[in-house]
Amino acid sequence: MAPSRLAGEETVPPAAAPHGQKDPSGRRFRRGTLIHALLQHLPEHPEAAREAVAQRHLARPGHGLSPEEQEATRAEVMRVLHHPALAEAFGPGSLSEAPLAGRIGGVTVAGQVDRLWIGGDRIVVADYKTNRPPPERAEDVSPAYLRQMAAYRAVLRAAWPGRRIECLLVWTWSGVVMPLPESLLDRNLPQALNPSPSPAPAAEPA
Repeated sequence: MAPSRLAGEETVPPAAAPHGQKDPSGRRFRRGTLIHALLQHLPEHPEAAREAVAQRHLARPGHGLSPEEQEATRAEVMRVLHHPALAEAFGPGSLSEAPLAGRIGGVTVAGQVDRLWIGGDRIVVADYKTNRPPPERAEDVSPAYLRQMAAYRAVLRAAWPGRRIECLLVWTWSGVVMPLPESLLDRNLPQALNPSPSPAPAAEPA
């Protein structure tokens, strides 16, 4: 079962409309999609070549970006790729669009994360959220996203017990990288994956 489809949980909110109030021309929508694609494919190229590859891709006439928009988009992408918290997620040995599956508390959970790196003592997992303006604080992230990441963390913990797991969201609308605190994910673990302990049996009357 996908983390966003766990019984009793709300589904992931829909993408912001490309011509909505916050993006009347739809240009930010298109840029978010481009950023997502570049973050997915640029790590396949040598680090020294990534910036040139991004420039060539963004300059394609079909994208309809002005030179200024091309430069701003390239800068956002490179800022995310060079973010210290994502160094391993985009580095050697990292995985793109990595499938995750496991059985937690009697529930089979399956999904796919955008970036995954598994180290000897810690794991970094990052997921892109495209075409949605990011909240200013992790505490204001949609509960559906928090439950999704908490479920992924539970699967990874079961597979690699004892390793520290760092979860991050990358908001491609504006290139914001948002680490998710452990305590926040603890509070948003889907109930199906964290069943309440059964009540103790009532004591027999004397």
